[in-house]
Amino acid sequence: MNKLSMLAAGLLISVTTVAQKKPEVEFDKSLITTKVQESFGKKNMTAMDLWELGRVSAEGLSPDGKTLLYGVSYYSLKDNKSEKDLYALAMDSKSVKQFTAEAGGESVLKIETNGDVIYSAKGQIWRKSLDGGAAVQLTDVEGGLENVKFSPDGKYILFSKSVLIKNYHSVDKYKDLPKSNIYIYDDLDYRHWDSFNDGRFNHPFIASYTDGKIGEALDILKDEPYYSPTAPFGGAEDFAWSPDGQSVLYVCKKKFGKEYATSTNTDIYRYDIATGKTSNISEGMLGYDTNPVFSPDGKRLSWLSMKTDGYEADKNDIILVDPVTSQKVNLTAHWDGTVNSFVWSKDNKKIYFVAPTKGTVQLFAIHVPANLNVRSLPIIEQISEGQFDVTGIVGELKDGLVVTSTKMTQATEIYHYGFKTKKLVPLTSVNDAHYAKLNETKVEGRFTKASDGQDLFSWVIYPPNFDPTKKYPTLLFCQGGPQSATTQGYSFRWSFQLMASQGYIVILPNRRGMPGWGVKWNEDISKDWGGQAIRDYLSAIDDFSKESYVDKSRIGAIGASYGGYSVFMLAGVHEGRFKSFISHCGLFDMTSWYGTTEELFFANHDLGGAYWDKKNEKTYTDFNPIKHVDKWNTPILIFQGGKDYRVPIGQGLEAFQAAQLKGVKSRLVYMPDENHWVLSGHNAQVWQREFFDWLKETL
Repeated sequence: MNKLSMLAAGLLISVTTVAQKKPEVEFDKSLITTKVQESFGKKNMTAMDLWELGRVSAEGLSPDGKTLLYGVSYYSLKDNKSEKDLYALAMDSKSVKQFTAEAGGESVLKIETNGDVIYSAKGQIWRKSLDGGAAVQLTDVEGGLENVKFSPDGKYILFSKSVLIKNYHSVDKYKDLPKSNIYIYDDLDYRHWDSFNDGRFNHPFIASYTDGKIGEALDILKDEPYYSPTAPFGGAEDFAWSPDGQSVLYVCKKKFGKEYATSTNTDIYRYDIATGKTSNISEGMLGYDTNPVFSPDGKRLSWLSMKTDGYEADKNDIILVDPVTSQKVNLTAHWDGTVNSFVWSKDNKKIYFVAPTKGTVQLFAIHVPANLNVRSLPIIEQISEGQFDVTGIVGELKDGLVVTSTKMTQATEIYHYGFKTKKLVPLTSVNDAHYAKLNETKVEGRFTKASDGQDLFSWVIYPPNFDPTKKYPTLLFCQGGPQSATTQGYSFRWSFQLMASQGYIVILPNRRGMPGWGVKWNEDISKDWGGQAIRDYLSAIDDFSKESYVDKSRIGAIGASYGGYSVFMLAGVHEGRFKSFISHCGLFDMTSWYGTTEELFFANHDLGGAYWDKKNEKTYTDFNPIKHVDKWNTPILIFQGGKDYRVPIGQGLEAFQAAQLKGVKSRLVYMPDENHWVLSGHNAQVWQREFFDWLKETL
């Protein structure tokens, strides 16, 4: 008998003996499991545990497939910043060695056939061999380099940097007033995400490159007020070299002012180095066109495309083009889903992609037609399945793919997916030892019927040592987006594992507006924010409340962004279902929100348009939380970021002020340095403490 069994048996004997003496006493059997786990160092996850986890990033495979490079970032609460180092994994022996250890974060740019790794650190380019030796700094460019991509022959470099185009800031407009700090605008796009437009635009530059020596750089967008990479989150994926190295592709939305703020029409442009001419290769395609990638043999070009201008959550398709004939095919037009990202197979015959499906994100494969003139529908097959998310494809091996994957109870790690076995086998185990010390939280899927009779799926995560004979407080999680999937993703703020570890059951409905259940399901939320999606939430919690282990008197609703909007809406229509609410950066008054948010294309599509247009009246009345505040009577906690320009500060302040004036127990947690998210480790700890203190206080 092993130590665990002996200890459990001893505890059982002890309990039995006591029970024989006093049969009227009932013992909680879960205490036995808890005591056993405690003796082996098991504990429930805390917010500090969450931030001690390593954050894994896949950096790339060597050309021979023998070495995997990956990064691990650890957050130092003492320094309030993260530190990232690179590691090399030998694919045959699975042995790991640390590749970089210098201060600062490193990111791999490319791995050469001779084993040299070219990577960026502190804004410069470095070289180091996989076989060891010292790192060599190759460049010393003032201001550093961003989003670097080398030409196929290595003779040119493509990168981006910020360029002053417009004198919006007073110190640029009035040179004699260097201590002034005023912004002057005559048009929209005056701020985006978390910063005001200071007149600087990211531009792509091309320069000759010889072992770290960079020639005179040419600004491809000289004097043009456009962004490439695209703002605010575009990166090196917005750039691509042609196979012959004679031209570059870049993604750009060539619109300015109001047109920029009301459109999603990015295009893919080709810049010819010899002639200096630019052509639009996605002309006539009106939505987002992104991620240009050439096939390994250079004969095909592919990219992701949405067809509708202004609809940021439109179906994302894979477009295939023959660069010689300009013949174009939409490979996924007939498929009822939306693509997250993709890679080509090494033999040019397939494209592998990841996409949300039925509450998870899985691997798919398209059989690329050899002849684009043949109009038969390309074969698309789902090749992975399970209670996990495949979050990205790192590269291809002979017998499978190297991918990143998460679960609700496990942060990103890197895996090998076998074509024959159809299983994920871990390649990294950065956080295994940490998770081994934590009590497990069970996750299950659940179907119920929505109010309109449709099947409604939810994920449910249970507390450690869950006992169905007990009653538990329960949280309804309302997803943001609104067209964002609730899958097996892992979050370092909205950690359902952490919530469950504090003793709460958490239910996460895949309500209307979530990808993974067909294009129509995803589209149904647009112009109906306060309609069926809110009824889906109520249907899910009403169904789950029938379970004997749900304490119906202790149910809360939580969410951020559209999820925060949902919380504000539920506060006015819940009819006593909930005892507590938490809203993070939620939309409270749709009228004032329309007047202050920055990406107006989103508001125009999802709300129907402006508040002064009578056809949108329902959005600004029935589906406007502020119009239901007269029925607010339930405690509510409100988080608001000071640099959140997507859901500006007025939303949180208005909601808090309304709750206070109505005499509703309420609390405002204002984060002046945070945007729509919480990025600082110390601020995140405050966020978690206030979150759980509020639940203890009100639920």
